[in-house]
Amino acid sequence: MFTRVVRLPSAADVAKLAAEQLLALILDRQARQDRIDICLTGGNTANAMYDHLATLCVEAPIDASKIHFWWGDERFVPATDPERNSLQAVERLARTLPVSSFRIHMMAAQDGRKDSHESAEGYESELGDTRFDLVLLGIGEDGHCASIFPNHPSFEPTTRLAIGVENSPKPPEERITLTFQALNRTDQVWFLATGIGKASAVARALAGDDSLPASFAHGERATVWFLDDGAAAQLPPAFECEV
Repeated sequence: MFTRVVRLPSAADVAKLAAEQLLALILDRQARQDRIDICLTGGNTANAMYDHLATLCVEAPIDASKIHFWWGDERFVPATDPERNSLQAVERLARTLPVSSFRIHMMAAQDGRKDSHESAEGYESELGDTRFDLVLLGIGEDGHCASIFPNHPSFEPTTRLAIGVENSPKPPEERITLTFQALNRTDQVWFLATGIGKASAVARALAGDDSLPASFAHGERATVWFLDDGAAAQLPPAFECEV
């Protein structure tokens, strides 16, 4: 397993390159396997990446019948809430990528469910023994990833693949998240991080600070960090980055 850091001038550059790399990964995998499982993330940079990917897909020979989309975490809110990570991603990707609804594995919404724990149990069952080709993640200023937060029960060791999260430090208070048991069951993890506000958390995670959840996410083959200059600002001068 290796870690690679790619440093780019701006958030827009991060979104564009990550989209291009994701398209290349999909095209490579569809030529070699019958199924591609990608775990998506939320956030402004990720949404910009999905916009770029949708544009690239207009002319790319993608076989959408092989793609399955999953999510690393979700807000436990009503199904039509525009803040849902899954809705934000799908409305962008569906413009040009015709992935059938039964291959879009959204986490259950609040509607009709008792709580986030019930929804997490259902998602865990749906996930089963799925192994991801790629997990996309962001990192918070506090070092959280997915909805696994430092100094919080969501960060406690578990054998579960998905858990409900209560009293989240980041609104809304109730969420669903995959755990590292699921997130690390992947060939590659890609972190997308932009802005000076992420600089400290990025530097600490790359240094292996075990108080930060983001330090524990890694792919079985590769972990790639796509950073803009702001997010990379606190990396040591000798730190090797691709530019």
